[in-house]
Amino acid sequence: MEFTTFLFYAFAAIMVAASLRVITTKNPVHAALFLVLAFFNAAGIWLLLKAEFLAIVLVLVYVGAVMVLFLFVVMMLDINIDRMREGFWGYLPVASGVGALIVLEMAAVLYRAYNQTDLSAEAAALNIGGTKELGLLIYTKYIYGFEIAAVILLVAIIAAVALTLRKRKDTKAIDPGLAVRVKRNDRLRIVKMDAVNQRAIDEAAAQKAALDAAAAAPKEAP
Repeated sequence: MEFTTFLFYAFAAIMVAASLRVITTKNPVHAALFLVLAFFNAAGIWLLLKAEFLAIVLVLVYVGAVMVLFLFVVMMLDINIDRMREGFWGYLPVASGVGALIVLEMAAVLYRAYNQTDLSAEAAALNIGGTKELGLLIYTKYIYGFEIAAVILLVAIIAAVALTLRKRKDTKAIDPGLAVRVKRNDRLRIVKMDAVNQRAIDEAAAQKAALDAAAAAPKEAP
């Protein structure tokens, strides 16, 4: 057995075990960490296929951004795990059927790809493409699709922020129209109060305190 083949089976075994732990562990933080482990092993398999761009993107985007966000959300929110797991066994047959269908489809695609005789293993590996080849294709032949995808993602981000902040009462956003139409009487109210002689109040309080002390002192015998 070659060393690359051993690495492939090692990465695949660890990734399958981590994926099973993602859906079986009870702690959501542990599930997110196992998913990070699965992503790292998937990136290792991409490196074995000489697709370094996909491996780096998988680590930077999913592990470095998405999973960190998941961990922050899971640790900051008070998630009721028991309520989330209600009805898990009821959906298990449907989920198993969908998973089996996906596995059969992937097996059919791989079987057809491996039965091709016009391409060798080395030529198939070269067709995957590296960073330079993908960059040339994205920014030349597929530049319009790349820009459209970027605009769609930007619109999705703006929509998510707008939907999140639309009904909240603790936001500090203001309506510019109301700010322009504001009047002086709406911002400032003048209240007339009687003048207060603070010195007289202090003297009266001192005299009252002296009288109370004199009244509280015991009288001397004649």
